[in-house]
Amino acid sequence: MTQRILVVDDEPAVTDLLAYNLRKAHYDVLTAADGRTALRLAGESKPDLILLDLMIPEVDGLDVCRELRKSSGVPIIMITARGEEVDRVVGLEIGADDYVTKPFSVRELMARIKAVLRRARNGGTDASRQEPATILRGPGNLLMDVERRAVTVAETSIELTRLEFDLLHRLLINSGRVLTRERLLEQAWGYDYIGDTRAVDSAVKRLRAKLRQAAPEADCIESVRGLGYRINQTHF
Repeated sequence: MTQRILVVDDEPAVTDLLAYNLRKAHYDVLTAADGRTALRLAGESKPDLILLDLMIPEVDGLDVCRELRKSSGVPIIMITARGEEVDRVVGLEIGADDYVTKPFSVRELMARIKAVLRRARNGGTDASRQEPATILRGPGNLLMDVERRAVTVAETSIELTRLEFDLLHRLLINSGRVLTRERLLEQAWGYDYIGDTRAVDSAVKRLRAKLRQAAPEADCIESVRGLGYRINQTHF
């Protein structure tokens, strides 16, 4: 079945460029030039993925993302001319799966689209890398049911995004080992990434906050300066 992508951007040149390349890659394409239309099309047509610009009229991209996340897990890749870290962090914190900054490489964007769609199709984890279904344990009565994609702390369920679950999964199965930001991007995001790795820091920060909220001792993730992150085994 042809996958449907909704392109939301108020610049006709960008919309035309994206629509042309997406159709060339055999995707079904819908377009919207403002946030209100985007929300309507997202509800009516149920796209498989949304490319969402931040600077759009009527309802801006951040508010569109917030509204969608109230009822939908549709993958969202934000496309923005804003290069400031705060904009990227906010986008990821409210539920975007990824972001690219204008001007962007169409080839790189297409690779990211394929990776995000693949992760969504496989339940969030690339099937080629997914370990056999099992129960993983961490400190503070932390349990991860890989098959059901469920995480609990002391029998209390923790709501994690796809990225947060995949990050915790990769860290738990490599307990005690330091995973670099680049490796986490490749394994959790699902593609080889060149450039800014602060997306990992933002996602790990959100994940740790959710673990601490459930139980302070459940936050077993520690930063290794200049390298990446690992599960601190002394917490077990």
